[in-house]
Parts: sequence; structure tokens; C-alpha cells
Amino acid sequence: LLEMDIHVSSLFPEILAMIFNYLDVKGKGRVAQVCTAWRDASYHKSVWRGVEAKLHLRRANPSLFPSLQTRGIKKVQILSLRRSLSYVIQGMPNIESLNLSGCYNLTDNGLGHAFVQDIPSLRVLNLSLCKQITDSSLGRIAQYLKNLELLDLGGCSNITNTGLLLIAWGLHNLKSLNLRSCRHVSDVGIGHLAGMTRSAAEGCLSLEHLTLQDCQKLTDLSLKHISKGLNKLKVLNLSFCGGISDAGMIHLSHKTHLWTLNLRSCDNISDTGIMHLSMGALRLYGLDVSFCDKVGDQSLAYIAQGLYQLKSLSLCSCHISDDGINRMVRQMHELKTLNIGQCVRITDKGLELIADHLTQLTGIDLYGCTKITKRGLERITQLPCLKVLNLGLCNKIKCLYK
Repeated sequence: LLEMDIHVSSLFPEILAMIFNYLDVKGKGRVAQVCTAWRDASYHKSVWRGVEAKLHLRRANPSLFPSLQTRGIKKVQILSLRRSLSYVIQGMPNIESLNLSGCYNLTDNGLGHAFVQDIPSLRVLNLSLCKQITDSSLGRIAQYLKNLELLDLGGCSNITNTGLLLIAWGLHNLKSLNLRSCRHVSDVGIGHLAGMTRSAAEGCLSLEHLTLQDCQKLTDLSLKHISKGLNKLKVLNLSFCGGISDAGMIHLSHKTHLWTLNLRSCDNISDTGIMHLSMGALRLYGLDVSFCDKVGDQSLAYIAQGLYQLKSLSLCSCHISDDGINRMVRQMHELKTLNIGQCVRITDKGLELIADHLTQLTGIDLYGCTKITKRGLERITQLPCLKVLNLGLCNKIKCLYK
């Protein structure tokens, strides 16, 4: 056999591309500058699969978008926008994901000039914190982005129910919608999304993730609309929705496909609301009722009876005690994450109950639990699967880490 010196320069481009695939984005860019052979190999589309390009659009760069297309990059985040958005859309006709989060200078006019024809490839659009965007832009989006699956409008405070009607009319493939802090949205708009106004709009009946955090005009009527129309919904975030009450939980209790429910800081949710949830057909995996100060020990008993399949439970700052923990732990065999930070009535006795029965826990939050001591902590740290332990403000046990 002939003896050969094996050198990296003798590797086939396909092998180099496989190696480059393990590099981070900066590394991929650097190897392209080594030599022509490495540049050609690094431009293989497999190297850049799934990568999101992060761009500052300040001045003209004729080679930018051809370079992205050569590498097969179809996801773009615009970090600053000083050129027309149409420059991006024209340069990347097969774009799949466009993140414009925080582009404060983006206006309806700028978006209107960019979306002038169908863009069937675009699946993800993030407009969060684009505060100048109004319902006018949603009309364009509904008309030309028919295949959109994820739309983030978090912090777009000028959006109204009319905008949601346009979404319900045009975006039938939408699976995820974020309306965080859209302060003008009311029950009427949620009704549009849920198909309650079929004469005007079919609705977004494929929705699986819906974020309504801090939408202060919503009431229990919105939950009725959601229960009737959004049968595929898996994740619902209602945190900081002060108009939601216990009665609305009756509607949600029938959502058999719902996996995660966030009721954080919903001030009108009490033990009665948790009772309604536990008595329905729910199969929740995640529940957050943190800072619901009307939720107490009785809720833990209801959770043990009807929501025992939970994997994540957050009760931060709720009025629960060791007694409530005692009523819950024996049934919660699947629980992986328990957040009881700032539950100041929890003592070492509660931690001992948790350690004895919640043996699958991987994470627990004890931030601000000022009545626990070294004895209780020693029991918790013996949990076999525990990986995350938050102890902030637990002054009595700081000595363990000295």
C-alpha cells in the first residue's frame, strides 16, 4: 500500500461541510475566510440549516442577500432598520421567518410597501414592540401572508378588535398568536379569533398557543368564546388579566386538549376557580397561579383530586401552608417542577413532605421562604432527580454555602 499524508486540505468538500456544521455562527463565518476550498465548503446549505441571520440594515450592501440565499438561510432578524423593509422582502423571496422585534421606527407605511404580493414561504413574523403598527398593517398581513403560522404582536398597543377581525378573516393556518399588552383588545376581538362572527370571518381555529397577558379588557366571556371555538388550543396565557374570574374557569374546564394554563396575577381567581378546573375534563401538564392571593390550601386539595397529572405547578406568593402541601403531595407523582417562592407559611415540615412524596422533582423554587431552615433544606437536597434549587432570601440557610 502507498503511504499517504492525510491533511485537512485533502478532505472532500462534503466532509468539510459536515465538520463545519458543528461550529457556532461566528465559527462558520470565520472558516469561510481561510481559503477558497473552505469558503466553498462552508457555503454548503447543510452548514447553515436552521440558522437565523441577525442584521443591521443601515446602508446598501448588494452582496448581502445573494450571500444569504447561497447558504440557504431563510430566517432573518432585523436588529436595526434604517432602510426600507421592502429591501429585505425583495432580497429574500423565499424567506420563512422574519423577526422585527423592537424595530420602533417600523410604520404601517413601511410594512405596506414591503408586503405588496403573496409571500407563501413566510411562516413566522415577529412584530413585538413595533409600537407604531396598527390594524392597517394587519390587513396587509392577512391579505398576503396566508401561510403564516406564528404571529407575535406583543406590546403593539395600537391593535384593536378590528385588527383581530382581519387576522380571523385571512390567517386560517395560524397556530401561535401573542397579543401581550394589546390594551384595546376585548371580548369582541377574541370572539373574532374563535369564529364567533362567521358571517365576517371564519376565525383562527387552528390556534394552539394564545398569549393574552395583560389584556385588561378581557372578561369571562372571552373564555367562553375560546372554549367554544378554539378546540385545538394547547397553551393559554391569561396572566395579569384582572377581568378573569372563577366563573370563567368553568368554560376552560372543558378544554380537553389544553396542556398549559397561566393565571399568574389574576386577582379574581380563588379556590373556587381551581375547584372548577379540577372538576372538568382538563389534563393539564402546567399550571401557574402565582400571586393569586385568594388561592390557598383548599386549592391544593382540589389539584390533588383532579389535576394530579401536572408536571409543573407554580404557587409563588399564594396563601398556602404545610397543611396544603400535606393534602397535595401524595397524589402528584408526575410533578417535576414546583415553585413555592414567597410562600412564607411553608416550614421545614412542608419540605419534609415534599422530599418524602415528590420524588420526581427536578426543580423547586424556595425564594423568600423565610421559615425554612438547614434541616428542611437537607431533606430537599436528598431528592434523587433534583437539578435546580432557588434559595434567594432564605437567610437562615446561607451558612450551607459558605
